[in-house]
Amino acid sequence: MKKEIKEKGKNFIHEFREFIARGSVIDLAVGVVIGSAFGKIVTSIVEDILMPIIGIIIGGINFNTLTITVGDATIRYGAFLNNVIDFLIIAFCIFVVVKLMNKMVRKEEKKKVEPPKKSDEVILLEEIRDLLKKKTK
Repeated sequence: MKKEIKEKGKNFIHEFREFIARGSVIDLAVGVVIGSAFGKIVTSIVEDILMPIIGIIIGGINFNTLTITVGDATIRYGAFLNNVIDFLIIAFCIFVVVKLMNKMVRKEEKKKVEPPKKSDEVILLEEIRDLLKKKTK
């Protein structure tokens, strides 16, 4: 019974090592870290640059201070607006990156040139050649 448990544990650990060693998992981890850092940059752009400018344009409003009080609860809808703008900017940036990547992939596909098609005469001559080779053997 103990041997079976140990064996199952070893197999589980071995499978886990194989899973972690795959390139796609490492790529995913790198993507998450870079995405997190990118999110912080976009959040800073929204909160520190865009929202103050938008606030000045619409009359000096600081979006972070926009709230509604209902009973004892305070609803911070200004922070929500910041997050919506943050999301839209991130979504737009991702859209642009994916669009550029697709454009690059299409260029690579165009570079791959199909080999010229053989004419009927060439195909017939090759068949004759192959038949002659078979007869001489």
